[in-house]
Amino acid sequence: MSRINHSEINLISDTVTKPSKAMLDFMCQAKVGDDVFKEDPTVIALEEKMARMFGHEAALFCPSGTMTNQIAIKVHTKPLDELLCEKNSHVFLYEVGGYAFHSGIAIQPIDSPNGKLNPSLILENIKANFDWLPNTKLVVIENTGNRTGGICYSLEELEEISQTCKETKLKLHLDGARIFNAIVEENYTSLQIGQLFDSISVCLSKGLGAPIGSVLIGSTAYIAEARKVRKAFGGGMRQAGFLAAAGIYALDHHITDLKNDHQNAAKIKDVLFKSSYVDTIKDGNTNIIIFDLKKEIKPTEFIQKLSENNIRATAFGKQSIRFVTHRDINSSQIDIVCQTLSELQFGIKD
Repeated sequence: MSRINHSEINLISDTVTKPSKAMLDFMCQAKVGDDVFKEDPTVIALEEKMARMFGHEAALFCPSGTMTNQIAIKVHTKPLDELLCEKNSHVFLYEVGGYAFHSGIAIQPIDSPNGKLNPSLILENIKANFDWLPNTKLVVIENTGNRTGGICYSLEELEEISQTCKETKLKLHLDGARIFNAIVEENYTSLQIGQLFDSISVCLSKGLGAPIGSVLIGSTAYIAEARKVRKAFGGGMRQAGFLAAAGIYALDHHITDLKNDHQNAAKIKDVLFKSSYVDTIKDGNTNIIIFDLKKEIKPTEFIQKLSENNIRATAFGKQSIRFVTHRDINSSQIDIVCQTLSELQFGIKD
C-alpha cells in the first residue's frame, strides 16, 4: 500500500481531545475560589447547570468519572450489599474493583445478548433474602456502552428499567460517561433521562472535549453525603473553577458537534464492513467502533500497520480493535483513515 504523509491521527480514545483556544480563553477568565469551602463561583455554576439539565436538585464536580461512579456506589450502598450491571460495564472491568475496595460490596455482572440490561435480566438476578447472599441494592446502567461498541439505550428501554427498579426498591445509577452521545443519537433530552435515575455521572473530558472532570448529579441530601465521600477519596479541589469553566464551555458549545463524531465513525465502519481482514463488528451508532480481526491476523500486527501510517488505535481484547472518533479528528483525517484501511493487506486466503 502507498504511505500517506500526514500528521498523527489518534483514534485511541475520545479522552485525547485538547481544549480549543476558545475554551482556554474561557477558562482563563473564570472567577475562582476554594471549592472545598464551597466558595468557587464557577464550580457552583457548573454544578447548578448540570443539576438543571437533568432535572435534579444538586450536583458535585469531581476529577474523574471513576470517582463519580465510585462515590455514587458508596452513597447508595453499605457493606454486604450488591450491585447489578451488564458484564461489560466500566464499573466492573475498569475501576480496579473499587466497588469492593471502597464500599465492601459484591457485584453481579450480567450476561446480555445485546450488551444492555432489561427488566427480565434485572428481576432474575435479584438475590433472595438469605443470610448467605448479599443484599441486591443497586443497578448501574452504562449509556453509551464502551465495550459494547458505543451502543445506546432507547428512552423506552430506560423507562422500563427505571420502573422495574422502583417496583423492586432498587436504586438506579447512570454511568453516563458518554450520555450526551446517546442523547444526540437517540433524540431524547437530558431532562427525560434525569427523571429515571437516582444518580447520574457525566464525563466532560471525553467527546465534550474538556481537559478534565466529571459531575455527579442527584438529590440535595444525596450530594451532601457525596461531598463527604469525595473528600475522603481525596477529591476535594481548591481553585477548580478553571477546570469547571471548561465544562461549562463544552456544555454550551460542543454537544451538537457529537453528531459529527458519529457520522465519522459510520464512514469508518462502512470501510471495515467491506474489508477482508474483519471478522465481526459490534453494533452501535455513536463514536466507538469495536471489531474483531480474522483469526489469522494478530492485533499487534494490525496496530503496527496503522502506526506506520501515523494512525493510532488500541487493541481491545484477544482479536478486537477499538477506534474512537472525537472532535479533534476532522473529515479530511477520516478520509485518510478510510483510505488506509481500504488498502491494508494481510495475505488472507479466501
